[in-house]
Amino acid sequence: MANSSRLPSSATAGFFQSLPVVQPQYTLPELVNSGSKNVQEASDDPVLARILMQYLPRKAQSEVGAAIHHLSRRVLHPSTLSHAVDAETNTPVLRPLTTFGVENRVDPLWTSEGWKALKAIGVEEDIVGRAYAQGKSHNRRVEQFGLAHVWAHTSSMTMCPASMTDGAVKLLSRHLAKPDGDQPGRNAVFAESLRRLVSKNPREAWTSGQWMTERTGGSDVSGTETLARRLTGEEIACDEKLGRTQDGIGLPLGPWRIDGFKWFSSATDSDMTILLAQTRKGLSAFYIPMRRNEGKQVLTSLEKAVDVATELNGIRIQRLKHKMGTRALPTAELELKGARGWLIGEEGKGIKEIATLLNITRVHAATSSISYWSRGMSICRAYSRVRKTRGRPLTENPQHVFWMAEETVKYWAAAHFAFFGVALLGSNEQGWEETAENTAARILIPREDRAREALLRLLTPVMKAQVTVGAVIGLRANMECLGGIGYCENQEDGGVLNIAKMFRDASVNAIWEGTVSVMAEDVGRVIKGSRKQGVNVVEDVFAAWARGVLRHCRGRFAQECAVVGERLEELEALVRDIGSEELEYRGRDILGHLEAISCAVLLLFNAHMDGDELASHVATRPNRLPVLSDFRTGFVIDKSVNF
Repeated sequence: MANSSRLPSSATAGFFQSLPVVQPQYTLPELVNSGSKNVQEASDDPVLARILMQYLPRKAQSEVGAAIHHLSRRVLHPSTLSHAVDAETNTPVLRPLTTFGVENRVDPLWTSEGWKALKAIGVEEDIVGRAYAQGKSHNRRVEQFGLAHVWAHTSSMTMCPASMTDGAVKLLSRHLAKPDGDQPGRNAVFAESLRRLVSKNPREAWTSGQWMTERTGGSDVSGTETLARRLTGEEIACDEKLGRTQDGIGLPLGPWRIDGFKWFSSATDSDMTILLAQTRKGLSAFYIPMRRNEGKQVLTSLEKAVDVATELNGIRIQRLKHKMGTRALPTAELELKGARGWLIGEEGKGIKEIATLLNITRVHAATSSISYWSRGMSICRAYSRVRKTRGRPLTENPQHVFWMAEETVKYWAAAHFAFFGVALLGSNEQGWEETAENTAARILIPREDRAREALLRLLTPVMKAQVTVGAVIGLRANMECLGGIGYCENQEDGGVLNIAKMFRDASVNAIWEGTVSVMAEDVGRVIKGSRKQGVNVVEDVFAAWARGVLRHCRGRFAQECAVVGERLEELEALVRDIGSEELEYRGRDILGHLEAISCAVLLLFNAHMDGDELASHVATRPNRLPVLSDFRTGFVIDKSVNF
């Protein structure tokens, strides 16, 4: 009888939870005070606001903040979200043959309109070009990665080719002023390529690939089987006779021929690429345009304008990779047969050249992981505000609040760690005076060039390894926050709540550009390399930096600084007399120490900067230091603090 007045639920009737609303990630206070309507009054991702405040001078905070403010809203616009859904659901397609069974060398790869639109947005927002814009008296890398932080999670992996483009710009820029030598016309090709790689015009902007991985081994490029040799005069004359003398935009083709097979290459729809190939003098780096002229002309309009037909530059897309995530990103196996290109740098010095590119893409891997994690945390906060259990929202559930507080601390630690690497990168490129002197980070960023460069070289593989893995673990926790909904591929409402997609996509960052084991070995090489120069990079550079920052913070956080100091001494004892064999198998232990100490130092510094209540809560760890990969603590957070 008690249920006689109740009606059963149906597909369209019964309990319906309010839809979680994801808020804009960053808000510039000046734009709120300007009287604009419907502007969020606080940044949903407060750690980003604090990072900008720490690394940028006050005037630049307004300039950069305005760009991030607007992009934070553009990524939530239905049109942008629909592009992301389209790119994810209409994945790349390979059409290797024409209707009559001939190899399709003109347009074998198809990508969705959503993918193309997202690439165009990244170009319009100048994600790559900001890092190279002259005339700015602030850290351009902090500006660039601040924009990327609010874009990568929605970009459907278009930040992958953007990161490779960034690395290509860095590499080619180093050779622009050098003489052509025995490669006449090379500088003109590099100059025009650079102009397009940093262009804000989607119609002319380029992206670059990065082709190194072969079947002999992923990050071990010593077994590279791709071969390169100088073309003979007869071969060049033959190409001239066929009309194959220029690339797709009319620049001269290089004098080198490259043949081989690249087993895993992302950004297959790029306009150029950087790759490694063996020459008579060893492993060398090459620039290759993706397309070349076909030796014939075609009519393109009613006015009978003449254009040059183009085809792939001796490149055959063998097959596309089927991956767990990054589905919108065309990743392929490529066969090179007669691809023409230009040698970069000296023959046999390819590892040195490609390292320039790798250091950039590894920073991108860490920061894009943070971006995904930030969106996952935002979704959790939005869901916790509307999801009710036993008549109360999750924001009033003590156990849930405590758990979310722990997750927030891990995210904050990783974000500060990644952006410290970004700040070091920018300071090394522009100088300490321009990037740090007039900022709150003047104590945090080493003034001496060698110390700054050595610190970045040591910590880049640590960030790449630990932050990327920590983000995957964090996103798994974000999925759990939503229960079964979090495990579903939620493409409705623009897929803004699709944590599962972000979990899949973020997982790759711990693998490509070097796995955790590869990064551990890299840190070992840095330590051994410094010893050969009579320096202990851990004690003389890292420990000196950490202790200097801790002395600055000791007045407010004496107990916490003492705990960090103990962990630092443990690390120093570990590496002081360690042999090569032990250094190799203890590599992951060293990664963990460097990560934990760095995160703790950075959190303490940020909290000490202005005594902010939330930042102080995050930095105060009574039982142990924040470690992204394994985090258990007795920390208690006041329920009134907004996680």
